[in-house]
Parts: sequence; C-alpha cells; structure tokens
Amino acid sequence: MNDSENTQNADKAEKAENTEKAQNAENSESAEETRRAGHDTADGSGSAAPPHERHRPWWHWRRLTGSRPRLAVTTGVAGAVIGALIGGAGVAWQTGTGPFADDRACWGAFSRDDVAALFGGKRDIETSEVPITSDRIGNEGPSGECRLRSPRGRRITVQAHRLDNWFGGSGDRWADEFLSARLTPLGGGLLGMASDTRAWLAVPDGCVGRPNPSDVPNGPTVIDLETGWTVYDDEVDTEARDELARAVVKLVNHYMADLGCTGTIADPVGEMPAPPRFLDEKKDAMCGVKGLPLPGTYQREGRGRPLVTRGDGPVRTCDRGVLFDHPGLRLMTVEDPRLAVLYDGLSRAGAKEPVKAGEGDGRGFVRDEMGMFQAECQTGPVTFLVRADDADRPGDIRTLLTRYVAAEADRIGCGPLRLTLPGAG
Repeated sequence: MNDSENTQNADKAEKAENTEKAQNAENSESAEETRRAGHDTADGSGSAAPPHERHRPWWHWRRLTGSRPRLAVTTGVAGAVIGALIGGAGVAWQTGTGPFADDRACWGAFSRDDVAALFGGKRDIETSEVPITSDRIGNEGPSGECRLRSPRGRRITVQAHRLDNWFGGSGDRWADEFLSARLTPLGGGLLGMASDTRAWLAVPDGCVGRPNPSDVPNGPTVIDLETGWTVYDDEVDTEARDELARAVVKLVNHYMADLGCTGTIADPVGEMPAPPRFLDEKKDAMCGVKGLPLPGTYQREGRGRPLVTRGDGPVRTCDRGVLFDHPGLRLMTVEDPRLAVLYDGLSRAGAKEPVKAGEGDGRGFVRDEMGMFQAECQTGPVTFLVRADDADRPGDIRTLLTRYVAAEADRIGCGPLRLTLPGAG
C-alpha cells in the first residue's frame, strides 16, 4: 500500500468517526429535549412511546402508572389528592372552582338560586355529596347523600334511598320523622309529604317500575330532605314548607331525567292542604276518629293535645307527646299500598301474639306497647298501627287497637274489620 492510499483511508476513518459523534450528540440532545418537555416513554422502560401517548398530559393514568415504582408513588399521591378533594369539596362551590364550578349542587339538581331559596336568599352555602349509586350485589336499591351547610349553622341533608320493609324503613326512625302528623301530603296523587323541616317524595312507579313482591326489601325509592331537629308545635312555616316541597320535586325530576324517564312532576304547592293544628278532641272521638273513646288514663293525665294529618294522602297519623321527633303515642293508618308494604316484615314478626280477623282479612299482633294489623283491602294492603313509647298501659293498647281498626276500616271503605285478640298475659 502506498502513501496516497494510507492518507485516503485515514481521512475516511476520521470522517466516519466525526459522523458517529455528531449522530450521538444529536440523539443525546433529542432525548434531553424530550425529557425536559415531559415526553418520557410510556412505560418507563426506555422504549419509544407511540405518538398518541407522547401527547398525553403528565397526569394521564397510563403515564402515571407505567412502572411499578412509579405506580407505588402514584398510589400514595392519588390517595392524598383524593383526600384533599373530598376535604375541600365543601368549600369549592363558594370559590367557583372544583366540581361545583358549574353552579349545580346535589347531583346537578339544584342551581345557585335553588339553594339560595332554601337558605333565605343566602348564597355562601357549602355543599358536598356522595353520588347516587345502586347496589349491584344485594337488593338495597339506589343510595346517595347531599349536604348543604350555611356558615350560620343551618344545614339541610338530602338522601336518596330505597325504604326497607321493616317498620317504616330503616327501623322506626324514618317513619317517626317523615310520616309525622306535622307533614301534609303533597297532593295530586303523589306519594310524598312535606313540612317546614321535612319533605319526601317517592320516585313514580312509571319511571322505575314497581318493586317485585318477592324482593326484600321492597319499599319505594324515595328522596327526602331534613333540616335537623323539628320544633314540634302546630305553627308550621308554610313558606319554608313550600320551598322544601318544590325542592324535593326538583330532585326527583332530575333523578328521573338521569334514568331516561319521560315526563316531569309539576309544582305541588297548589295541591297541598293547610298545615295541621292541634286538635281539641272529644271524649268519644280520640284523634278525631268517631267511635274511638279516649282511654281514661289519657283523660286524667292530659298527655297533650294530638296533632292529626290534614288532607287526603298516603297516611293519616295522630301524634301526641312528641319528644325529639319521637311520639309518646301514635295512631296511624297507612292507606297507600306502596307505603303499607313497609310494615310487612313487622306484621309477620308478631306471630307469637297474633291478632285474628275474618278469613283472609289480614294479620297482626298486639304487645304491651304496640299493636298492629295489616289488612288486605280492595286497593291492596293497609296498615293500622297503635304504638306507645313505653309498656305502662297494655290495657289501653289492646282497647285502642280493636276500636281504632274497626273505625278506620269503615272510614276508608275496608270494613267491616272486627279483631279478635289473644288472651292477655
């Protein structure tokens, strides 16, 4: 090989080495730019990300969970972020940021004006909610909750849930509060009631279908509102009552729209009767029921004047001696079959002390503090209930139950019903 060929080969080698260095530098700069721009690989393995993944934002779940170490960090960060969001959900509406920035509350049913109407025009209301979801494993139906809170201490709690068939839904608490004599029916054939502290409305069967009788629980799906402890008197604030009635209708209408149901429920206020007032009852018409004598113990002790549901509706309740929403004595007739079914489980539980009537007329029981009979009427099941808050007057319970059932059955056209009680223990 001569000197000329050696020189040419050296030049070629030098050019190749310079070209390789330039390419390596270019690749290194490209990688550095990509890293700085946040366009890392999709899985953290070093392989190039597809074009559609390069454009994903840094918080996209595939970018955040691409590797196990990153997944562990992401899980911890996500938990902290979720906790912060939940904790800050109540104040987000005030600042116009976060999940309530669209000016809607309670699953999107309420506007700012709707909420202000419930709080006397105040707009600095905090809100938080749990979405309405359905139990896909059991049969408890949909459930969800929304809370509205004023800085001045007032609050409203909204719940969506299915009533179970054990003593009026969720034990006797729901019945004590939402079937109280202080509430008036919404009217217009609606299964719902309202006062100035409580309101509830069942989702119409035409939207969700009637529950299967074999289902347990099998009560209606309702949305209700409560404002805390009620002052149990007969001075119901009709303006506040009307606002709660309108609010519960808006909630149910929005819920039905989300389900894809057609039709809406109209404003019920014009159909509602006047609020109830304390009753000056006669000795032969306890709770205003003709033919129902007032027991001597109640005449002597004067356990307060009764409050009786006013107007035609799903239930007629007579309450007296109420303390913290729990009546000392309640006489109640549940006429609507969709609501009467709530007492089906209770009627069967009293088999040890059964009350008898005609063949196929129904079933019930009597105890020292309570008596109940669920009748099979032409319109469906009807529940008659007599309940005291103690067992001090078992004789009064027995006397009231037979006479109350007979009188109320005649009033609603389900009679005659003549009960036979078991022997007194």
